[in-house]
Amino acid sequence: MKKSAGDRIFDIINVLIMLCLVLITLYPMYYVLCASVSSNTYLVAHPGVLFWPHDFTLGAYKMTFQHPLILSGYRNTLIILAGSLPLNIVMTLFCGYFMASKNVLFKKYIIFYLMLTMFFSGGLIPAYLNQRSLGLYNNLLALIIPGAVSLYNAIICRTAISGIPDSLVESAYIDGANDMVILFRIIAPLIMPTTAVLLLYYGVGHWNSWFSASIYIEDNNLLPLQNILRALLIANSDILGGGESVGDEYNSYAETIKYAAIIVTTVPVLCIYPFLQKYFVKGVMIGAVKG
Repeated sequence: MKKSAGDRIFDIINVLIMLCLVLITLYPMYYVLCASVSSNTYLVAHPGVLFWPHDFTLGAYKMTFQHPLILSGYRNTLIILAGSLPLNIVMTLFCGYFMASKNVLFKKYIIFYLMLTMFFSGGLIPAYLNQRSLGLYNNLLALIIPGAVSLYNAIICRTAISGIPDSLVESAYIDGANDMVILFRIIAPLIMPTTAVLLLYYGVGHWNSWFSASIYIEDNNLLPLQNILRALLIANSDILGGGESVGDEYNSYAETIKYAAIIVTTVPVLCIYPFLQKYFVKGVMIGAVKG
């Protein structure tokens, strides 16, 4: 069909708006990348727009990877991910399977109680006192155990499980399978796209989390990576420059190391996301259309 002049003008305006949105979205990332490899002296003397690196140097990245707190932050974050993700997925599968099961005693009341926790909580002070009484204060377990399951993610899992035909589960029962066998050998393989989305949700959540560590972790060597980054960027802390081993050399990269730290903490998620994008789209669409 031949487009009218009005249609062509509308398309041009749409393209221009989209290009502006792309520029607004990508330029901050491009600026951070350019600033991380530019001279510290130039950034301090010329704040504002930056279109290309000036006095190219990788010194900020060298300082970032050499500092023990950055390395310990990476280590702690990876430990949290390794301990949390298997626990998150198993607990979410249990909760989703329960909510999707039929003919469960008191199921309606239990689900109501679970839903209540999405709107009301005990508060920060009781949670803090509970962590201390359990001996989890200043321990990485305080960042793993309390967030073992997200009810929102469990609802997504429940929706995926509900899409599996009841006849498949009933035939497994007839063959002598129990609930554990049905869950992990029949249902879990059938909802792998949803599981991949939940892994992405949980993984990004743990990677970006900083508040819980700021409450429950006292030792700097146990802080996750995002808390180190926050201390560097927002709190204006000298946490990275406190050691004598870095001292003056750190000060010579005081500005550019902030941008290098942003790149270092962001790139891993950017590298993983493309591999899970197709599953992410499926997960977002779960429950969007009700048949």
